[in-house]
Amino acid sequence: MHLTPSGLSVPGPSRRTILRGLGGAAALGAGIPLLSACAGSSGSSDPKTVSLGSNSSDAVPKKAFADVYKAFTKSSGITVNVNTKDHNTFQEQINSYLQGTPDDVFTWFAGYRMQFFASKGLATPIDDVWSSIKGNFPSAMQDLSKGEDGKYYFVPLYTYPWAIFYRKSVFKAHSYSVPTTWSQFLALCKQMKKDNLVPIAFGDKDQWPAMGTFDQINCRTNGYDFHMSLMQGKASWTDKKTRATFDNWAEILPYHQDGAVGRTWQDAAQGLVAKKAGMYLLGMFVAQQFTKAEDLADLDFFVFPEIDPTYGQDTVEAPTDGYMLSKKPKNHAGSVKLLEFLGTPAAEETYLKGDPSVVAASTKADTSAYTALQKKGYDTIAAAKHLTQFMDRDSRPDFTSTVMQPALQNFVRNPKGIDSLLSSIERQKKTIFAS
Repeated sequence: MHLTPSGLSVPGPSRRTILRGLGGAAALGAGIPLLSACAGSSGSSDPKTVSLGSNSSDAVPKKAFADVYKAFTKSSGITVNVNTKDHNTFQEQINSYLQGTPDDVFTWFAGYRMQFFASKGLATPIDDVWSSIKGNFPSAMQDLSKGEDGKYYFVPLYTYPWAIFYRKSVFKAHSYSVPTTWSQFLALCKQMKKDNLVPIAFGDKDQWPAMGTFDQINCRTNGYDFHMSLMQGKASWTDKKTRATFDNWAEILPYHQDGAVGRTWQDAAQGLVAKKAGMYLLGMFVAQQFTKAEDLADLDFFVFPEIDPTYGQDTVEAPTDGYMLSKKPKNHAGSVKLLEFLGTPAAEETYLKGDPSVVAASTKADTSAYTALQKKGYDTIAAAKHLTQFMDRDSRPDFTSTVMQPALQNFVRNPKGIDSLLSSIERQKKTIFAS
């Protein structure tokens, strides 16, 4: 299930049809509009140039995307002028950026996050693009790419699961077993602490990783339907079910890395790389931090353990990333050609050669070169009964950025006083969702 900008639920991806996609937070109208289009992109159109706004500032995806754009230029003769901004800056200033003079094409996310800006008239429908690429994607991926008006606004490139990552050599050295239940997970955390390991690496300086932790625990505690109802603003944050999620989180919080709110996810990942941390809950893109081949080959993961047998491990968070067309592209024809290219198996295969931390959104992309981690990621998403995107992709961006991000950081700093925290979230939620 995913959400329309009006808050209504519509059918979303099922277990296997999704396969045949980094979560930051968008603060609507936030800050001074420092994010702007490439120099010269606001001038007259150059039929041989397309400008592209990108949030892929990390080294690995940045280079992988550059390879894709180079391949497009070689095949089309059209140059892609890439305007890369820091990932979080891009998210925070996206509203001002899209209302100003944005680049022709920009990187963004599937589902609610795409639909929100499409409904505001800040993106151009791309049904003409989908007339060429539709056969490359399953129906579920097509649905994720549509606005509430039924038109296409998004071209998906890749997807990836959130899970608990660990190093096989560390588990082998300590004779650890992969936990499948909450009690087993708690026991493992306790043992890792005795073994002088940080049980769970954690960094929430950028404010979005904690949202992923909440998603995992809430889906396991209360199930997919309640989680999505909560994201839609329908279920209450003061419900005893929501309180149970925070109680469960509080139980494992002492095993998280200290000082999380001052640490980036990349720095937290180094604890896993250095074998100082035993586990790390994050998206599969954590593999980007494993720069040595032997370290990457040692990386593995397991899905978040079962808390309530009623729901088991049936929900997997699998964000999907891709591209949108801005409201008034200077080179519309060239942008369409670029988007058509980005929707091909060849483009996905080129990207995945440079970034093996994700899996292709298209069914037609060649998966024979997948690493063991990619194959497991693919299988994990395929086996899931339910798929979610991410808290700030499944709910209103203004709610998640202005309410949930600071609230979850407050909880991480001080897990006491949960009831007052949830009451505050509920009051603010009612105001925002009523607007």
